Amino acid sequence: MDQGTVMEIFRDALSVVLRLAFPLLIGSMVVGLIIAVFQAATQVSEQTLTFVPKLLTIGAMLLILGPWMMTQLIEFVGRLFTAMGNIA
Repeated sequence: MDQGTVMEIFRDALSVVLRLAFPLLIGSMVVGLIIAVFQAATQVSEQTLTFVPKLLTIGAMLLILGPWMMTQLIEFVGRLFTAMGNIA
């Protein structure tokens, strides 16, 4: 296994991680921003107010995007096993 192959696998893994994490991070950030604006407008300074809506948002997004995320992971593992089979 040469350095180019290792870098290609690493690049592919990083790409998969970013594609899977990006929607969840964006959803959490949007909910956090909305709650921050609400807190600023009402002057409610409760730190735990953001936890439950973010938790519900992440849970809902995992239910909605779960099949797509699993497909992405399965495809990556398939490519990884194929690459390992080509090494020997």
